[in-house]
Amino acid sequence: MKQTASPDNLVSFETRANEVELSVVIPCLNEAETLAVCVDKARSFFEANNISGEVIVADNGSTDGSQAIARAHGARVVNVAARGYGAALLGGIKAARGRYVIMGDADDSYDFSELDQFINKLREGYDLVMGNRFKGGIKPGAMPVLHRYLGNPVLTRIGRLFFRSPVGDFHCGLRGFKKRAIESLDLRTTGMEFASEMVVKATLHRLSIAEVPTTLSPDGRSRPPHLRTWRDGWRHLRFLLIYSPRWLFLYPGAAMTALGLAAMIYLLPEPRTVAGVTFDIHTMLYASMSIILGLQVVAFALFAKVFAIGNGLLPEDGRIDAALRLFSLENGLILGAVLCLLGGAGTVMAVLEWSSASFGPLSPRSMMRITIPSLTLFVAGVQIMFSSFFLSILGLKHR
Repeated sequence: MKQTASPDNLVSFETRANEVELSVVIPCLNEAETLAVCVDKARSFFEANNISGEVIVADNGSTDGSQAIARAHGARVVNVAARGYGAALLGGIKAARGRYVIMGDADDSYDFSELDQFINKLREGYDLVMGNRFKGGIKPGAMPVLHRYLGNPVLTRIGRLFFRSPVGDFHCGLRGFKKRAIESLDLRTTGMEFASEMVVKATLHRLSIAEVPTTLSPDGRSRPPHLRTWRDGWRHLRFLLIYSPRWLFLYPGAAMTALGLAAMIYLLPEPRTVAGVTFDIHTMLYASMSIILGLQVVAFALFAKVFAIGNGLLPEDGRIDAALRLFSLENGLILGAVLCLLGGAGTVMAVLEWSSASFGPLSPRSMMRITIPSLTLFVAGVQIMFSSFFLSILGLKHR
């Protein structure tokens, strides 16, 4: 999906008097070793390029004197009580006075004196400008091998697949954006997954996105980073799954239903032998389970999507309006009732078969070929009817 910028005709490249054009926001938690050089580099960038700018240090409860260092070097300190990377950035972005914001880490891994490409793209009209470390270069020792070759590439590919995002480096910490555009996304996560949320929501809301090559240097601190590989990697993956009901619920549920239904139909007439293995009524039971679970998971996809849209977590989607019309309460009740009647008819056939044997012992193989599909139809019908009621309740808020 290609996303392009629209020219920002409302403002000129020359900043009006007393107006801040650019705010550099730096989240901070005990960064005394490297904070000063980051602030100085950002301020030197303002001076070298004649930009009206400010540096905001969003402090998350530092106890090493980072706040005093930031003020001494000309930064404005914003104290953010809520802990977490995302919380600190949200506080800093809210306090920013600039039309544009560039955010970056306080460990001197990004060069704040080299922000030309970011500000140029923002002035061209892009809403979000992402750094790409894989295009700009990763210096030796700057990124752990696990992050470089597994974590970041895999999570980025998942994000591109799930959301059709054009971004090639989902987790680059250096990025710029129009303040109004990002505030309109109503970002909510407070941890490291904030980086993914910004990209995902910007993509879903069709903001114009650009990428620029960015060089990642080794962390300038002597202490370990705040990032925790497995914990924060899981938080990113969890966020991507939660924000994509299609991939979390719809596709797996549809696959389960289709596979179960195909197996049920294939085994309904008689046992089947494939490669020397015989599949019979026991396999039909698992096929029935697959159909029932699959239908429920598909229903979860609709529930999750309608709920997320109704609560502003995801943007409006015309396909959901069409789905609500197709799976209206009345249509769902009719379909569910028809399936229940078919299941009931099969049950009656089984009882008649049993009565013909004077309600004595029967062949499980023949009877189960009637009762398993009947049970499946009846349970599926009940699921659809109650799911239709619940979807209708969720749809009230959506509409």
